[in-house]
Amino acid sequence: MLKGNPPSPPCQGGAFSADRPPSLKRGGWEGLGFLANTLAEIVGSANVLTDPADIAPFVTDWRGRYRGVAQCVVRPGNTAEVSAVVKACVAANTPIVPQGGNTSLCGAATPDEAGRAIVLSLARMNQIVTVDAQNNAIFLEAGCTLAAVQEAARAADRLFPLALASEGTCQIGGNLSTNAGGVQVLRYGNTRELTLGLEVVLPNGDVWNGLRALRKDNTGYDLKQLFIGAEGTLGIITAAVLKLFPLPKLQTTCWLNVATPSVAVDLLNAAKNSFDAQLTAFELVSEAALGLVLKNIPDSARPTSASPWYVLAEFSDVAASTVENWLADMLSMGLLSDAVLAQSETQTRKLWALRENISEAQKIEGISIKHDISVPVSRIPDFLKQADTALLKAFPGIRVVAFGHLGDGNLHYNLSQPDALENTAFIDSQPEVNRL
Repeated sequence: MLKGNPPSPPCQGGAFSADRPPSLKRGGWEGLGFLANTLAEIVGSANVLTDPADIAPFVTDWRGRYRGVAQCVVRPGNTAEVSAVVKACVAANTPIVPQGGNTSLCGAATPDEAGRAIVLSLARMNQIVTVDAQNNAIFLEAGCTLAAVQEAARAADRLFPLALASEGTCQIGGNLSTNAGGVQVLRYGNTRELTLGLEVVLPNGDVWNGLRALRKDNTGYDLKQLFIGAEGTLGIITAAVLKLFPLPKLQTTCWLNVATPSVAVDLLNAAKNSFDAQLTAFELVSEAALGLVLKNIPDSARPTSASPWYVLAEFSDVAASTVENWLADMLSMGLLSDAVLAQSETQTRKLWALRENISEAQKIEGISIKHDISVPVSRIPDFLKQADTALLKAFPGIRVVAFGHLGDGNLHYNLSQPDALENTAFIDSQPEVNRL
């Protein structure tokens, strides 16, 4: 999968843009007033935002690269209101852009510039309905932040393993709609694998209730899978039942120096052979990526000596001494040149901050051409070698910032000019960069 040029915003000309003519002639401010009044009757006038200043945060992406235009922002409070809003927009021939936490890095939650669409924000639908610890399941509304879900699970001595740098603001509806992965896919799988059931408002406003909490359900088509990863084009996810897991009693985190991505793949397989499912995260970070964090994020510190590449690894329910002995073996085999184990929760957080703040550090440096690359784990070194060579030949001096989830073959591969002032011209080359 490649995320370069932003896709057309969800539902622009798609499932939520009715093709039939509107039942009444509407246009300009008169049309906006008609629809806005209808929507206000559904969700309350305070939850229909029409002032440009109020709308601005919803039509600008997190990076500030993409800006769209919307008639209004609608904030329903429950599934019935979402259904009624969709029906009203179908009648008015108005496209809908569903939006969660607006943390997308590729413009997928940003409306286009036509100004016809409304943004439908699920932020008010943020209730944890129930935690069923005995069935290892959690029922919730789609506007819950990922962090809130993690905390609710932890309060019941359970783990919800989806973990992203944006977890404080991204929402479950967006995680589901993008089939989010995160740092623990290696052990627990993508959001698709973490989902038991969904509730979805369909393009005509009907509600599909698939809120099942069954571990085994072989009764025909698994319809929920259509909506996971569909980015809001087939329906608006309003609620979900997600899987929980036993909360690990012990976690060991380490920062490791490796010479090349190829060595990192060898180290990954050695860790899998020794620890199997106890290896819960294995992140690859380039020196270029780490350097941006050290430069731009306060209180960041280099944990080991400098190296071309690093691995951030996490082990669950295994003693630190066991991990330490294994690392000693890896050092003797030449797979590592330096290593540090976190000795406290504070040190663990600092190591993870080096990885999680890369996007923020890049944002401070200016815009970049971002890609989200998935290849077989064994081909990561080949991809990096071939892509780096081709891009540096075509664009001498560009900065390649590569990092991500080596354990499942998913890398963030971002390109920019070291001088932010030169980026405007470079960004215009995005089609060529994407092709290469």
